[in-house]
Amino acid sequence: MTIVLVDIEQVTHTCPAYPDVHPFDIRRTLIDVIPGGPCRAPVTIRCGDTTALIQCRRHEPVKRQCSACRVIVTERTITTRHLTEVRG
Repeated sequence: MTIVLVDIEQVTHTCPAYPDVHPFDIRRTLIDVIPGGPCRAPVTIRCGDTTALIQCRRHEPVKRQCSACRVIVTERTITTRHLTEVRG
């Protein structure tokens, strides 16, 4: 399993068009990638007279991928800032 570790920072606000608090800027920062290793169930594909062996993540849906090809995204921290309107 390839594990991707990210930090998320979101900025929220309220506006006349949508008065409830809602995010308008979401940023994701890639922190670390732990590779899952080589594919354990490569798939043979044919194109004309040639055949090729490719990783199952390039061909199969997630349910049929081997454990090395699956990707898990883990959120390390989620930071929320709220912008307040200052009227003077």
